[in-house]
This record gives sequence, C-alpha cells and structure tokens, in this order.
Amino acid sequence: MAIMRSANPALNSKTFTGLPSVGTEPMTMQGTVNKSAVLLICVFATATWTWSRVTAGEQVGPWVLIGAIGGFVTAMVTVFKKNWAPVTAPMYALLEGFVIGGLSAILERQFPGIAMQAAGLTFGTLFCLLLAYSSGMIRVTENFKLGVVAATGGIMLVYLVSMILGFFGHTIPYIHGSGAIGIGFSLLVVGVAAMNLVLDFDFIESAVQRGAPKYMEWYGAFGLMVTLIWLYIEMLRLLSKLRSRR
Repeated sequence: MAIMRSANPALNSKTFTGLPSVGTEPMTMQGTVNKSAVLLICVFATATWTWSRVTAGEQVGPWVLIGAIGGFVTAMVTVFKKNWAPVTAPMYALLEGFVIGGLSAILERQFPGIAMQAAGLTFGTLFCLLLAYSSGMIRVTENFKLGVVAATGGIMLVYLVSMILGFFGHTIPYIHGSGAIGIGFSLLVVGVAAMNLVLDFDFIESAVQRGAPKYMEWYGAFGLMVTLIWLYIEMLRLLSKLRSRR
C-alpha cells in the first residue's frame, strides 16, 4: 500500500524515507494514539495556565508570542530532525498550548462559551472522521489527495499574503470580516483542515504498515497535532464571526 501524500508539511510522502534506524521495534498504531494523548495533555496543561493568567487580569501577549514563535521553530526542527521527535514533539505541544490558551481566553471574554464550543466541534470532527475513515466510508483516492493538498496550499498562500499586507496596514477585504464572504471563507478553511485529518490518518496507517521506526510514533502524533491545533483555531475564528453577527 503506497503512502499517500498529506497536505500537512509534517506528514508528507517523503517523511518515512531515509530515516535513521534506532533499534528494531517498529511503530504501532496504538503507540501513536498513546503519544497523541500525551501531546494533548501537554497542550491542555499550558493552555490552562495561560487561561488562568487572563482570568486573573494579567497580560498574556508575550506568552502567546513566545508560544507562536517557539512552536514554529520547534516544528521546523522536528520536521528536519525526525528522530528528535520524542523530545521536540512535547515541546511543540507545550508551546502551542500558550497560544491556544491565550487566544481562547481572550475570545471567551468577548463571546462566553466559545472555547468549549470550539473544542467540542474540533474533537467531534476528529472522532466522526476517524470513524468514517476506519469504516471505509471515506477513501483517500489520488483525486481526493490532490484536491486537499491544492486547497491547503491556496489557503496558506492567502494567509501569507494577508500577513505581509498587515505589516503595511492593509488586509485582504472581506475574508476576515463577519459578513457572508468572511463566514464562507472560514467554513471552507474548516472543511479543508478537517480533510487534512483524513490524510493524516491514512498516512500514519501506511507508515505503521511499512514498519517505520518506533520513534516515529512521536512524529506521527506531532503531525496529527499540527492539524488538530489548526482546526481548533479555525473553529474559534468561525465561531467568533458567527457570534459577532448577533
């Protein structure tokens, strides 16, 4: 069974080629699930801490910035040094927790209950898609794969252009607003992020079948966490747009 390419840069068709071999024990699906649970606990721990700082009236901007920059750097290190994943994957999760906790608490002040709604929708989407994938209802065909990869690349390009324009005091019209176009754009992004989860499931399953090294359980969990965090943030963005229309 060929490994399908994922739009997630951490999980793509070249991830499991040329890996340094450490021991003889291969990665397993259960091991990857266990590592994913550990990373979720790491995210929750720092997110809870940052949330508590916001509720105490403290400024968490520096922590969010540290988490965003540190998370990006750690993610890049993990991508290029996959055998470091047992150390760098938990570091990434802890750093991203600062970002998620800060953003969630700030939006919670404006829209009470939004964090719980976003978390519920994110994990609901995860489990529904996992069930659909496991039962064979969703199949990762070549056309499906290419469509998700192209859509993800387009979204990343839009966000990059928007970030560059932001440095000059400009923004891409409509997509960040709470109008029909802005909500439609967020729905599209949420859908694409969700479809990336399906590609990640397929990719990890294929890696297990190929007998990838044991430490790749951490790397597979890291790649899944990248998509899951993206999906949660996009859920927050979508819900905030919908709530601001009331």
